Amino acid sequence: MANERNDNERNRLTGRLGRYARVGTSVGGVAATMARRRLFGGAKVNPADAEALAEALGGLKGPLMKVAQLISTIPDAVPAEYAAELQKLQSEAPPMGWAFVKRRMRAELGAGWQQRFESFEHAPTAAASLGQVHKARSLDGHDLAVKLQYPDMASAVAADLQQLDFIFSLFRRMDAAIDPSEMKQETAERLREELDYVLEAAHARLYRNFFGTDDALVRVPDVVDELSTGRLLTLGWLDGEKILDFKDESQEVRNRLSTAIFHAWWRPFAHIGVIHGDPHLGNYQVFKRDGAPEGINLLDYGCIRKFPARFVEGVLQLNEGLMKDDEDQIVHAYELWGFENLTKELRDVLNIWARFINGPLLEDKVRAVAAGVNATEYGREQAIMVRKELQRLGPVKIPREFVFMDRAAIGLGGVFLHLKAELNFYQLFQKEIEDFNAAQLVEKQTEAMIEAGLEPISVQEHGLDALEPAIAAQ
Repeated sequence: MANERNDNERNRLTGRLGRYARVGTSVGGVAATMARRRLFGGAKVNPADAEALAEALGGLKGPLMKVAQLISTIPDAVPAEYAAELQKLQSEAPPMGWAFVKRRMRAELGAGWQQRFESFEHAPTAAASLGQVHKARSLDGHDLAVKLQYPDMASAVAADLQQLDFIFSLFRRMDAAIDPSEMKQETAERLREELDYVLEAAHARLYRNFFGTDDALVRVPDVVDELSTGRLLTLGWLDGEKILDFKDESQEVRNRLSTAIFHAWWRPFAHIGVIHGDPHLGNYQVFKRDGAPEGINLLDYGCIRKFPARFVEGVLQLNEGLMKDDEDQIVHAYELWGFENLTKELRDVLNIWARFINGPLLEDKVRAVAAGVNATEYGREQAIMVRKELQRLGPVKIPREFVFMDRAAIGLGGVFLHLKAELNFYQLFQKEIEDFNAAQLVEKQTEAMIEAGLEPISVQEHGLDALEPAIAAQ
């Protein structure tokens, strides 16, 4: 047994070192080309460099490509030319063959694993960057979605995260006005969490418990604990259709589906301080009732972000402050978020961005998320304008909690643009946050976390001291 463990360790080390070499060679070659171009007076951003970087990352597959895609969705984290190329990357990887799947399933559930299912489809229904999903049937006749992690993903993630500093250093050389250090740490932490299927199972339970089984707009799969491990996650199968198949349906249907997505995102945030941090179109399916589109299946719980009460309060305070044009309230909101040492000029610049992101929530009227903007460009023009001002005034360190909140909000807006939604987002938002109370959120979140098997956020981290005036007002 000891020899087997040593062999496994050697294999993991060999795989990790091999990936270090491939990543370093691929990305380093692009960096060298960029450096030579700039040394001889070339443009700071060259489309050929962007294409070469995307090709280098795409050839590696796995977690680093997932990171590249994530970076591309954060407006102005990279120049537009780079974002356009990185967004073309597909997170899908060649699926494991049946012989490989059998070995992996045996490693997770033991030699008699097939006897624990009535049936198990050989071909995966989906293959992504970290694992693949097979449809199966339980012994009691229920359809299941079995998510199996690819082998040695921990080593691949460790190798790829070593390269994040180098990748961000490339972007810093392009006159970036935003300090990406917190962005890097947040990305690394979330990616490590995606490897932990025990954690993902707990996140799925959290959402299942929150929405229950009778929510009219949102369905969440149940977790099959006895068929799940740290690298195998078995959920109840939800029948549904791709959401993009409905982008040409009637305005009424598209608005209902958009309302369901808004509800799935904002309600958990306002009541238990949690967001689904990956609002990718592939994570939503449409379920029907009596043949008509009714709501959405919410899929994939690998990227869930939990927030302390002070941050949730800050989001609501900022929204209200922007509506009332209350400078003191806006300042307090940024402080609750974790921004430090903001001058008035810097706040004014951040407000440009805040008014854009919050814009649909500030107007009590039916409107689109944005006029004349496609989903891939949503937020980029405003981010570039803000970046130019931040370059003039000095770099800003973005709080970690803001990174995924901002990225997820942009992704959410992109989904509404794809569906061409026309809604009164102000009224939808007010409905989701009605009866909000920061102190009650702490209690509800703690209860929800414990029930789902998660570690609650500490009272100190919730920052109730900073919230005392707001709690008293509520």
